[in-house]
Amino acid sequence: MNTPDLKEARRRTNNKVSIKENEYKVTDKQRKIGLNKKYYIKTYGCQMNEHDSENISAILNDMNFTKTESLEDADLIILNTCAIRENAHNKVFGLLGRIKHLRQTKNIMVGFGGCMAQEEVIVEEITNKYKWIDFVFGTHNIVNLPNVIEKAYDNKKQEVEVFSCEGDVIENIPVKRDSKYKAWVNIMYGCDKFCTYCIVPYTRGKQRSRLPEYIINEVKDLIKDGYQEVTLLGQNVNAYGKDLGINYTMANLLEDVAKTGINRIRFVTSHPWDFNDDMIDIISKYDNIMPYIHLPIQSGSSKILKLMGRRYTKEEYLNLFKKLKEKIPNVSITTDIIVGFPGETEEDFQDTLDVVDACKYDSAFTFIFSPRVGTPASKMEDNVSLEEKESRLQRLNQLINKYSKENNDKYLNKVVPVLLEDYSSKKKDCLKGYTDTMKLVNVKADDIYLGKIVNVKITSVKTWSMDGEIVK
Repeated sequence: MNTPDLKEARRRTNNKVSIKENEYKVTDKQRKIGLNKKYYIKTYGCQMNEHDSENISAILNDMNFTKTESLEDADLIILNTCAIRENAHNKVFGLLGRIKHLRQTKNIMVGFGGCMAQEEVIVEEITNKYKWIDFVFGTHNIVNLPNVIEKAYDNKKQEVEVFSCEGDVIENIPVKRDSKYKAWVNIMYGCDKFCTYCIVPYTRGKQRSRLPEYIINEVKDLIKDGYQEVTLLGQNVNAYGKDLGINYTMANLLEDVAKTGINRIRFVTSHPWDFNDDMIDIISKYDNIMPYIHLPIQSGSSKILKLMGRRYTKEEYLNLFKKLKEKIPNVSITTDIIVGFPGETEEDFQDTLDVVDACKYDSAFTFIFSPRVGTPASKMEDNVSLEEKESRLQRLNQLINKYSKENNDKYLNKVVPVLLEDYSSKKKDCLKGYTDTMKLVNVKADDIYLGKIVNVKITSVKTWSMDGEIVK
């Protein structure tokens, strides 16, 4: 049994990251485990988790499992979890209750993975109170999933394999992509920023960038397979390359990916500290780098930003925001904001509202502060009542919604490029897709337009989406 160790997960050494190309293997015995069996994956959290689930799906396919979208229909259920917010934690344990009930009527195997599996307190709870969960695996050992499942099948006891290591780069893990038109492409793993509220540096390990040639080759293969769009993924993509020691930065990578000719390029997530002028110049230079940037501010108060360990002030963030707006035509910018961080006064919160008024974000993900065990912020005195936090969140959301609608209103009767990627869940006989600026659009269109970038005239506008018609 390998269980997570928070102290070990904090370690950072100067050891060079190993790049491994031949780690992934599936034996003949393991290929028989999934015969005539179905699997179901429930994913929580960020795009990185979603892409991990694409890897897990491919591994299970190699073991001859078949995917199902029905929890009740599955022989194997895997929860790929997120540790960022308490809300995600509660949802996971809520679903576990439902799965336990299902096990009483059907012989199923249950696996627990993702970022929550990298937390000591969570794994202790699982091993003590959820002994019926068959196996637990972490973010560092997805490549070893066939062995973990085999041991759980053979030994008929809970198998726990969670490594608390800085991490390597594994290059040959297979992927079964959820979309035929848009693809996630990892460019780096882990994070070294250690924001005081964030558990990610512990659950994902230290920053380690993939070599550029692997990334470029992956994008070229996607182009051959007909993909229209890639999103370059990392916990802090702007710091890409700093650990490689080859004088190759995120600006260099963006330019090289743009030169592949892929129609659309996006990237998430950006830390303002590492967003430099070279990156801005490259984004503005290439038409296939989309004019959309997610730029988390977290708080508008310089005092709170310092407590958060964010490494920039309110004024420095606003200067960067101004540069982006001035140099990148038609850019849309979204953000993340936490309210009720320990020590946040009404004056601090007003600073956040002032920043929102200044930036007029296209949209924002907003949260009440959620203490995560083991982070410095969890030990800070939390002197803001829940009632006040909820009131601040409501006031913030009202302002965010106001500017989101105002920004969308500017699109009415305009013609914009939209990649139609799927059927609309809200409108009958419609396809849905996103503009270059990441606006969701429902379009009345035939199936023949799926996977195509088309010109769409916006005919009506809401706060979070738009309707349009194809301009032929």
